[in-house]
Amino acid sequence: MNSQFASTFGLTAPGFPVVAGSTVQRVYDDLRKRIITIQLPPDTTLSRTELTETYEVSQTPIRDALQLLKQEGLVRIYPQSRTVVTRIDVLQIYEAHFLRVALETEVCRRLATDPDPDPSVITRARSIIKMQSAVADDVDQIAIFQELDELFHQTLFAGAKRSSLHQLIRERSGHLERIRRLHLPEKGKIVSILDGHHAIIDAIAARDEQVRSMQSASISAAPSQKWKTSGRSSRTISSDLRRCGFCRRQLTGVSSGLPAKKAARLSTVNCAILSRVSSVPLAWWG
Repeated sequence: MNSQFASTFGLTAPGFPVVAGSTVQRVYDDLRKRIITIQLPPDTTLSRTELTETYEVSQTPIRDALQLLKQEGLVRIYPQSRTVVTRIDVLQIYEAHFLRVALETEVCRRLATDPDPDPSVITRARSIIKMQSAVADDVDQIAIFQELDELFHQTLFAGAKRSSLHQLIRERSGHLERIRRLHLPEKGKIVSILDGHHAIIDAIAARDEQVRSMQSASISAAPSQKWKTSGRSSRTISSDLRRCGFCRRQLTGVSSGLPAKKAARLSTVNCAILSRVSSVPLAWWG
C-alpha cells in the first residue's frame, strides 16, 4: 500500500514486521507489488544477481526479502538453483477469502455496536470512499483505486482496534490479491464496490447491527453463472478474461512501457496464467 495514503489517515502501511524503512522492507514491498500487479507473472524466474543490480543492494537483503515473499506463498525458492514466482493457488484463494469474510464481518459488527464509537472512523472511511469515487472512472488509476480499497478496510480494523488482524489477512491474501487485480475493471464491479462501502458505513453510523449481512454480501457475493467453470476449457475461460482491458494490457505488455521482447514473452505467458485461474469464480473477488 502507498505509505502516503496510510499516513494521511493516521495508519501504518502494512508490511512484514521488519525494521520500517529498512532495505529489506523496501525490496520486499516493491517485489510484492510487482507480483501482485502481475508485472512479475507466475513462473517468472527471479535472478538474485539481477535483483541486486536493480535495487543496488547486496545479496543479503535480497535473500531476506525473498524469504518474506516465500512465507506469503508468492515465490518458491529452489536452493542453489533459482527463485520462481508461484502460480496462482486456488485453495489459498478460497482460504484467504474465508478468513477475510469471517474477520471483516466481526469487525463491522463491533463497530456498529461499540458503546463508545469514535466518529473519526466514519469520517475517515467516507473520505476514502470519496477518493475512490474520484478515480473510479479512470482505468489507468486501477492500482490507486485498489490501494484506497485496502486502506478503507484497514481503517475499519483500526477503528475496532484490531489492526494486527488486518495484517494477518494481508499476509494470507497474496494469491487473492492477484485475482482481484485482474477482475477489478470488469464492468459494474467498481460501482458495486463503492455501493457496498457506502452501505456498510451508513449502517455502522446508524448503529445498525444488520451491517453484518451487508458486509458479508459485499465481499462474498455468490459467483455468477458466467464464472461457474465446471466442464469449461481453459481456452474458453481465457477468451472471457481477455475481454477485460486491464487484464489484456497487463498480460500482453501493451501500454505498459515494456520492451518489445519482454512484452512478447508476457503474451506467451497469457494463456498459462489464465488457465491456472480457470476454476476460480472471479465474481467473488471484490
